[in-house]
Amino acid sequence: EVQLVESGGGLVQAGGSLRLSCAASGFSFDEYAIGWFRQAPGKAREGVLCISSTDSTTYFGDSGKGRFTISRDNAKNTAYLQMNSLKPEDTAVYYCAASLDCGSFYRVGVLGSWGRGTQVTVSS
Repeated sequence: EVQLVESGGGLVQAGGSLRLSCAASGFSFDEYAIGWFRQAPGKAREGVLCISSTDSTTYFGDSGKGRFTISRDNAKNTAYLQMNSLKPEDTAVYYCAASLDCGSFYRVGVLGSWGRGTQVTVSS
C-alpha cells in the first residue's frame, strides 16, 4: 500500500523556520517525484514545490520561491521541506505526494491517495 506521512508542522512566529518531513512506503521512492502542497482554510489545495527523481526542483508557484527548499534522502525514503522566513499567509495544512514527474501531478494525479497532512500555523 502506498503511504506518505507528513510530520514536522507546528506553531511558529513570523520570520521563523520549520522543516517538514514526508516518510514514504509501499513504492519505489527513488523512482518518483515528490511534491509538497498546501491547503489554507477556505481555499483550494495548491502546489508549492517538487523534487524529481533526479533531484531537480520545480516551484509550482511563487509562494515558496526564495524561502522554501525541498530535498530527499532516498536511503530513508523521506523527503523534506525546509521553510524559512515564514509568513502568516503560509498558514495551511501541508501535504506531500508522489507522481511520475513534477509535471505529472496536474496531468496524471498523485500515486495512491492524499495523507492527513501536517498543520503549519504562522503567527504574526
